[in-house]
Parts: sequence; structure tokens; C-alpha cells
Amino acid sequence: MESALPATAAIRHDFLEANGLRFHVASCGEEERDRLALFLHGFPECWYSWRHQLPLMARLGYRAWAPDLRGYGESDRPPRMRDYALETLMADVGALIERSQAREVVLIGHDWGAIIAWYFAMRFPDAIDRLVIMNVPHPGAAEQAFRSWEQRRKSWYAIFFQLPWLPERLLGLRRGRALVEMFRATGLDEETFPDEAVQIQRENVLRPGARKAMLDYYRALVRGGGARRQRELGYPIIETPTLMIWGEQDIALTKQTTFGTGRFVKNLTLRYLPEASHWVQQHEPETVNRMLEAWLRGDPVPGNAE
Repeated sequence: MESALPATAAIRHDFLEANGLRFHVASCGEEERDRLALFLHGFPECWYSWRHQLPLMARLGYRAWAPDLRGYGESDRPPRMRDYALETLMADVGALIERSQAREVVLIGHDWGAIIAWYFAMRFPDAIDRLVIMNVPHPGAAEQAFRSWEQRRKSWYAIFFQLPWLPERLLGLRRGRALVEMFRATGLDEETFPDEAVQIQRENVLRPGARKAMLDYYRALVRGGGARRQRELGYPIIETPTLMIWGEQDIALTKQTTFGTGRFVKNLTLRYLPEASHWVQQHEPETVNRMLEAWLRGDPVPGNAE
């Protein structure tokens, strides 16, 4: 079944069944390719945040998939907070990989998608061959930094999101105008979120039940005990080769949250983009794509390593 969403360049739109849900998936590359690049977007976005990277991965010989995560966009929206537990989100990733039948998998995550990707790499290391993380710290490395006043001040929204109904209402005010203002303010320049990008994200947040689903990710993590359960399981060393790209002008996360990541990731390549915002793959797509391509080809990765 074809999606109603318009095509962007060579990006296709389809629906896949996985883990008991129907996922909308934007894809690039020939379907018979057995190398999969699986992109996981963040809050409060959708597949569109990967519009610059999907064609790149197709050019590099991958079948590139960017699903709307459960609760987002045109994917199914289960109604309960517990439907967004970390364990369930990881099961979605595993089911999508299984559905692809790929022999080689690169898992790429940003923001909430990166949270899921970190934990998936720890709990299911044999399911992926490479890991790419953008602007979310490893949970073990970030624990000390999250005790600082600066980081707690930046993370106020995660506590606010624990409240019932009020965050949903505020996100929907003036037909999503608050969301538009947030993207424009945190993206640092208008090119990061052109009118088309803002409109797509705005439409997604105004879908029935979408705001509650998006916020239930945070509620299941904190009130639902997801972070506590994962912390009790511990943070095994990630052996999977990992590329971490970090925009230093992140309004929500300090650079200090990345310090010490090498203690938890054996084969880590970390690059900082001093002028990039939290939305790094959209703010500096050409730079991010050069880093991705070099790393995947085994070439020296450009950029600032400290």
C-alpha cells in the first residue's frame, strides 16, 4: 500500500508489519540489497529528519529505511504509556531488522532514536554490524554529567513531560505554533527547518493521539521505570564499531555528557561539530554525510575529535 506522503527525491513510502504494528517506512535503494541502513528519528519528528541521509546510504549500496517510530507520523499509535517502554521500542527495531532479512545492518539514531539505538546495541549486539549515534550521550557516560546543575537546567522539559495532559495541550496550541517556534529557535538558522520541513512536523504533531504517544516515550522512561530497569541490567561494553556525531550547539544536552564514552564503547569514532545544533544531520547535512561516508568506507573521518 502506498503512502499519501509526497516523494522526496528518490525516496519511496510504504507500510510494513513488524512487532504487531503497521509502520510507515520511507526508503531508498534497491529492495533486493542485503545491506540495511536503519534510521531512527527523534522527538518530535518523523522519517523526514533523515531526508538528506537516505539517498547517501542508497548510493553507498545500502537499502535505507527510515520508519516513523511507533506513535509517530503514519505508523500505528498504541494508546497506553506502557506501549512505549524501552524494551518494546527495542523489539520494534529487532522486528524491522528481521523483516528486512538483511545480512548486514547499520543502525543510525538521533535524539530518542539514538536512545533506542544505544540500548539495542547493548542488549542485541549480534543483530547489528555498525552503530551511528547523533546528539544523545551513552547512558552510562552521561550519568555523572546529568548530576550537574547545567545539564539539569537544560533537561527541564523531560520532567515537565511527566505531567498528564498539560504538555499535550501546550504542544498543540495555535495549531502547533509552539512546535514551529521551537524548531526555528533551536535549529539556529532557517535552512535547518525550511517551510516544508516545519509543515510536515507540524502536521504530524497534530494527528489524533500523536502528542500523547510522543510524550509517552518520556513517561515510560521515567514514570514507567524503563531507565531504572536498564540501569539495573548494567552497561556492557559495546563491541560494535560506533560513529558518534555531536553538534555542540545543542540546547538540551551539554558536550560534557559525551565525555567518557570510550569507557563504554570499544571501537569509538567521535566527532564534534562546533557550530551545529541538536538537529545535526539537518543543520549540517553535507558535513554529516561526508563523515558517514568516510567512516563506512574505512577512510579517515573529517572533523574535530575533541
